[in-house]
Amino acid sequence: MSNQLPVINKNLLEIALTHRSALNEPSSGTTATEHNERLEFLGDAVLELVVSRFLFDQFPQESEGRLTAYRSSLVKTETLAKTALELELGQKIYMSHGEEAGGGRTNSSLLANTMEAVIGAIYLDQGLEQARWFIKQNIIPKLDEIRQKRLYKDAKSQLQEVVQAVGQPTPEYEVVKSVGKDHAKTFTVAVKVGEKVLGKGTGSSKQQAQQVAATHALTEFEKSR
Repeated sequence: MSNQLPVINKNLLEIALTHRSALNEPSSGTTATEHNERLEFLGDAVLELVVSRFLFDQFPQESEGRLTAYRSSLVKTETLAKTALELELGQKIYMSHGEEAGGGRTNSSLLANTMEAVIGAIYLDQGLEQARWFIKQNIIPKLDEIRQKRLYKDAKSQLQEVVQAVGQPTPEYEVVKSVGKDHAKTFTVAVKVGEKVLGKGTGSSKQQAQQVAATHALTEFEKSR
């Protein structure tokens, strides 16, 4: 793993690291005149392509369904956020003081989106091969753990299986907070088994937040056994 960002065009990198909240606050430090969501859109597509091609070449005997599960695990919010933390992206992002005070520098959804924007910036500046190298250095190595621990299985499904296997009731999910405008809402979901809250998760959709909550709950459930 490289543990650092590649040297790319300074202006592109600054845009990639600029959250939309920073544009409304001169003291955020960014000189960019646009936020990173367009680069995020591009980086998402580049990431999907690179990971898909790698999996297609690496696992010729695996079914389309299994390859899709592997890919989903590699490009999901939690994996990208973990990679962003390893690269210390949270400390580099330009954001408003309000966003920062609300935990923006460790927000999984925000970190994952920034990772995609950085990939988009690398692709625009240096092309597909450099973007492929960056992804292979920082994201694809996580596949070994994903396969060994069967993390490619849907987190909600995994949680339901493990709690029901020990006679516990089916997990229930509840939205405990939603913030932002309709087109850019962030949801926080809690998952309960019986009366006990096992985990919470945040995401740009209820479904995404449920998956993050289930992932955290799996960790807590295993600790308590």
